[in-house]
Amino acid sequence: MTNERSVYTTAVHGGTRKDDVFGAINEPIYMTSNYRIPTDGTPVDWSGIHSNIYCRNRNPNQMVLQDKLCALTGAEDCAVFACGVAALTGVFIPFLNSGDHAIVSEVCYSATNLLFREYLPQKYHIEVTILDTTDTEAVRAAVRPNTKLIHVETPGNPTTGISDLPAIAAIAHEAGALLSVDATFAGPICMYPLNLGADLEIHSMTKYINGHGDSLGGCVLGKTELIDKIKEIAMVNFGGILSPFNAWLVARGLSTLPLRMAQHSKVALAVAEFLEQSPAVRFVWYPGLQSHPQHDRALKYMNGQYSGMISFDIKGSEEQHQKFLDALHLVTHAVSLGDIESLIVYYDKHSDKLPHYPEIYREGFFRFSVGLEDEKDIIADLQQAFEAAGII
Repeated sequence: MTNERSVYTTAVHGGTRKDDVFGAINEPIYMTSNYRIPTDGTPVDWSGIHSNIYCRNRNPNQMVLQDKLCALTGAEDCAVFACGVAALTGVFIPFLNSGDHAIVSEVCYSATNLLFREYLPQKYHIEVTILDTTDTEAVRAAVRPNTKLIHVETPGNPTTGISDLPAIAAIAHEAGALLSVDATFAGPICMYPLNLGADLEIHSMTKYINGHGDSLGGCVLGKTELIDKIKEIAMVNFGGILSPFNAWLVARGLSTLPLRMAQHSKVALAVAEFLEQSPAVRFVWYPGLQSHPQHDRALKYMNGQYSGMISFDIKGSEEQHQKFLDALHLVTHAVSLGDIESLIVYYDKHSDKLPHYPEIYREGFFRFSVGLEDEKDIIADLQQAFEAAGII
């Protein structure tokens, strides 16, 4: 990040615009689908991205959110979308053509996995190598003359594996390929992929950036040349735009992101240490623990905060796993992550995703998004649930 101000100050003031009409301190919500067209003879670019013509092209709430994200990350430009998956396809569609080759993280969000295992190869004849990107040499060995994109998810969802971004960036750029990084699990405070060599940084803003579980959104950050192409193709012509209201909601959540990430990270580390020491637990992976397989990389690349995502499993039968979930009072059994409240989801041993994960995960596991509650209260809830399930 290049901004000289504190990240806390930047989160509050970066990218904001003054309301010169009524003097409102908070940005108004511009609930309009279209705008007045100049009548002074100024040329109109009907599909342009640099003027307010139609809400799909550009709107003020989208612009404020993009500017705030750029201020926080040091990116030249940003494109925001209706959800994280729209942001991902906003990268893949513009930069991959029929016959191109892509290298993709084996451990990744389910929609990304499906896009590269089925849709993009079958419909668009894109060649794909899916592998463990925490293994840098495997990435290097997979490069082909037609490799155009290396897409890395780090920390990986749901295993929290950490890839060596500077090394992979060097591999990509030597091959003339782009490096895109989905850093949703880290959020844009705990890791700065653009500073580590990535060309494009992607987030599901539904998660940590918004943080309140009340809005969908996705974003792509990078150099203006690349972002302009994404806006022109994926936003204007594919139409995965973010509504003004949702842009306003996400921008509101973004203002507290540094405070929230500090608390998520602090609480998650305490909870991970508790889980690591508990006789009820079969394994736990959290980048802030010394036992994590890529802890050394987390120390170098995660700015001393390791986000709120833990993966772990408990001992006992399938029935005991379900009893544990049923016994939780403070922690909610639900999908998604990065919300203010703690969320947990269980991948049982019959899940079709397990073969793509490290061996230790193959018997099933929990993905735990640690919220903003006090660590003592979360630990107490986990402990009583272990006891209720008869595990300890």
